[in-house]
Amino acid sequence: MSYKETYQHWLDSPALSPEEHAELAAIAGDEKEIESRFFGPLEFGTAGLRGIMGVGLNRMNVHVIRHATQAFAEVVLAEGPQAAARGVAICYDCRNHSREFARAAACVMAGNGIPVRIFESLRPTPELSFAVREYGCIAGINVTASHNPKEYNGYKVYWEDGAQLPPRHADQVARKMAQLDVFTSVKAADYDQAVAAGQITLMGEETDEKFLSHVMAQANDPAAVARVADTFKMVYTPFHGTGYKLIPEALRRLGVKHLYCEPKQMEVDGDFPTVVSPNPENPEGFYLAVDLAKEVGADFILGSDPDADRVGIMVKDAAGEYVTITGNQTGVLLLDYLIGALKRAGRMPEHPVALKTIVTTEMARAVAERSGVDCYDTFTGFKFLAQKKDQLEESGQGEVIFAYEESYGYMVGDYVRDKDAVTAALLLTEMAAWYAGQGMTLYDALQALYEKYGWFGERTVNLVMPGLDGLKKMAALMAGLRQTPPADVAGTPVAQWKDYQNGSVTDAATGAKGTMELSGSNVLRYELTDGTSVIVRPSGTEPKVKVYVLARGTDGDDCAARVEKYAAWAQSLKD
Repeated sequence: MSYKETYQHWLDSPALSPEEHAELAAIAGDEKEIESRFFGPLEFGTAGLRGIMGVGLNRMNVHVIRHATQAFAEVVLAEGPQAAARGVAICYDCRNHSREFARAAACVMAGNGIPVRIFESLRPTPELSFAVREYGCIAGINVTASHNPKEYNGYKVYWEDGAQLPPRHADQVARKMAQLDVFTSVKAADYDQAVAAGQITLMGEETDEKFLSHVMAQANDPAAVARVADTFKMVYTPFHGTGYKLIPEALRRLGVKHLYCEPKQMEVDGDFPTVVSPNPENPEGFYLAVDLAKEVGADFILGSDPDADRVGIMVKDAAGEYVTITGNQTGVLLLDYLIGALKRAGRMPEHPVALKTIVTTEMARAVAERSGVDCYDTFTGFKFLAQKKDQLEESGQGEVIFAYEESYGYMVGDYVRDKDAVTAALLLTEMAAWYAGQGMTLYDALQALYEKYGWFGERTVNLVMPGLDGLKKMAALMAGLRQTPPADVAGTPVAQWKDYQNGSVTDAATGAKGTMELSGSNVLRYELTDGTSVIVRPSGTEPKVKVYVLARGTDGDDCAARVEKYAAWAQSLKD
C-alpha cells in the first residue's frame, strides 16, 4: 500500500480509540505529516524498535507494540512448546505510555499462550536481563527509549541468554511483522483475567533482592569505603528514571554514609522536566547535581539514564571544579581499578579478558595488555559483547572481568548480558572511595593513568540527518565513502581502509587487500599514518551517522589538537 492508503487503513480501523482517530483526522490536509507517519513501518532490528510516540505506522504506539509482540510471539512459538512454556519477562521504564505498552505486550504474549512475568512497576534495564536468566525465560521485552528525548519510546527484545536479540531472531520477527496485519492479526488476552488465571505473574521486591545480592557480590573492597565513610561524599541523580530506587540502595549497602540524591530529579517523570535530554553523556544535564555537590562538598557526582543501563560521572579537577569524565575515560579508570582490586582480593581469574567495542578507546587495550589481560574488540552493542563473553568462556579461552563501550555502558559479572548502571554505580563508587583513601580524586587518577599508559584522546561527532530524507542521506554518505575512500583525513595520509561490512582491509599505498576477523556491520575505519583511527558508523537507533575519532599523542595538548583537527573533518562530511 502507498502511504496514503496506509493512512486510510488506519483511519478506517475500529481498533483506534476516538482520541487516536481524532489525532489522525487532524492531519488530513498535511501531506508531509501523513507521509512521515505512514511511509513505512519503524524498522525492527536487533535493538528492537525505537521512535517518536504518536499514531501511525512509523510511530511508537500501542498498535505497533501489539503488532511487534504478535510477531515476536510467533517466533517464540516456533521454538517449540517446551521453549514457549518457559515464558517471557517484561520490564518498562519511566517514559510516558511505557506501562501501557508493557501491559499491551504482556496481553499479546498471554493471548498466544505464552506465560509472562512482568515487573509490578518500572525497573532498570539490567534487572530485565537478570530476570530472563534467573527465571529461565525464553525471551524478554523491555519498553524503553533509554536516553532519548521525551518524545521517544522504544521496544527492546531479549533472548534466553539475557542479551538483546541475535540477528537471526530479529530478522524472523521483522519478516513476521511484514506478513501480519497491524490490527487484525493480533491475539490478546484481557490483562486482569490473565493475571487471575496465572498467565501473567508480577515480579517485585523478591526479584529486586535476588538482583541486588548479585550486584553486592561484585564489591571487591568494601573496607576501602569504610575507611573513608565519615568524610566521603557523593551526589546521585537518576534523571527522573528507574535508577531512583536500586542504585541508592546498593550504595548504602556498600557503606556510603553521605549520599545526596538530587531531589528534583529523583521524581519519576517521563517528561524529564529538569533536562532537555536525560542523557548522562550530556554534561548540561548535571547542572542541578553540580549545584548540590558544591553545596555539600561532594567528592564526585554520579548519574544514570532513564532506564539505568548507562552511567556517567563528574569529578573535581585540579582547580576544584566539577568536570565530566567521558565514557572512554571512565571505562579505562574502571578497568585499571578492577585489575588491581581483583589482584588485591585474590579474585583474578587465571585467564582474564577485557572486552570493548571497535569504537572504544585503544587506551583500554594498553591498560589490559600491560597487566596481562587479553583484550578483544566487538561490534558496537552489548549483544556483541555478551556474545563474545559467552564464546570465550564456553570455549575455555578466558574469563571476562569487564566489558564496556564508549557510550557510558559497562558490564561486570555473570548475571546480566547488557549495560548495567546499577553494578557500575557500585564499582565506580568503590573506586572513588579507594582513591580518596590514597588522597586522590578520580581526576588525579586519570592523569596518573595517562602518565603510565600514554596520552589518548577521543571524540564522537554526530552528523544528525532527521526526517524522511535522513536515511537516504546516511546511505549516500556511506556509499560515497566506499566508492571513493579518502586518501587523507585533514591532511594526514590514510594508511589503511577497513570495511567491516565485508571484513576487508586495504593498504592505501599498495592497494593490497587482506581480511580481518570481524565482518557484517555497516562501519568504515581509516587508520592514519599518525596512529589515529577515524571510524564512520550509522546509528542503529537514531537518525544520525556517528564519526569516532580515536587519537594518540605525545601529551594532552597534542592529543587535543589532533582530536580537534579530525573532528572538524568529520563535521565536513555532512556538507
